[in-house]
Amino acid sequence: MLETSARLLKLLSLLQTHRDWPGADLAERLGVTTRTVRRDVERLRELGYPVHALQGTPGYRLGAGASLPPLLLDDDEAVAVAVGLRTATSSSVTGIEETALRALTKLEQVLPSRLRHRVSTLQNATVRAGVAPGPKISADTLMTIADACRRHERLRFDYTSPRGGASRRDVEPYRLVNFGRHWYLVAFDCDRDDWRTFRVDRLIPRPPTGPRFTGRDLPYDDVATYLAHQLSARTWPCQATVTLHESADTVADRVWPGMGAVEAVDEHSCLLHLGAETPADLVWMITSVQTDFTLVSGPPEVESALRRQAERCLNAIARDR
Repeated sequence: MLETSARLLKLLSLLQTHRDWPGADLAERLGVTTRTVRRDVERLRELGYPVHALQGTPGYRLGAGASLPPLLLDDDEAVAVAVGLRTATSSSVTGIEETALRALTKLEQVLPSRLRHRVSTLQNATVRAGVAPGPKISADTLMTIADACRRHERLRFDYTSPRGGASRRDVEPYRLVNFGRHWYLVAFDCDRDDWRTFRVDRLIPRPPTGPRFTGRDLPYDDVATYLAHQLSARTWPCQATVTLHESADTVADRVWPGMGAVEAVDEHSCLLHLGAETPADLVWMITSVQTDFTLVSGPPEVESALRRQAERCLNAIARDR
């Protein structure tokens, strides 16, 4: 009986590891006949695991059932799940902290001592630093938006602008993006006939969703680049564009998310579009890329700030000598 139970657990682990398994391969892995594999599969089905037979070839696949059966995780997978759940307990998504904590408690109760030690060691050695957590967002709001994106259904919501004004929006949702401390919805605004970005913590969905639509092409290669461009330039009072005298690929790692949008020109140069609160902030951001550059556009105050920064650096050298 113990041998059969151990074999069933091993069979279940194999079925969870790969999508499709030929019966002969399972028999070889388990060291039994294909007939024994068929009997073991029937036992798993009796226990509630939806094991389906493959069409066209003798084999098996573990499908999705009406309820979630127990999962078999290896050491690294178990630690990864525990760390992910612990992170979720302090996330910016409301409504999942308690659920994540319950799941984490159940998992830690069955973790072997060596794995509990790995998880606790990582927790004790890790300190969350940097900017404060972003505004809280309900999991229901995120799921409503995500479902509308998946189904290509128009989404209606009330939106509060940064200046406090409220409006009703009707959009074709494209993607949800977790960027820095905030969640954003990138969508095509039907009333304004243009692409827009919306802070999710400022919107309230108004169900039901609207009619289905045909997806549009985003005006950038990817949604992350588009959002970076929107956040780094259009939303700031002081904006500028500079030519960096290196290729876009070379400087990509030096331009952090939210700082600016890089636009390739040729193999020797690229454009950096960026925005900030003040001209001095812009100068600091531009010079932090650590490459030669030319100011292309921006208010006169940016040029003055660049001159002041250059004078400070020259004065510093002169004083040292």
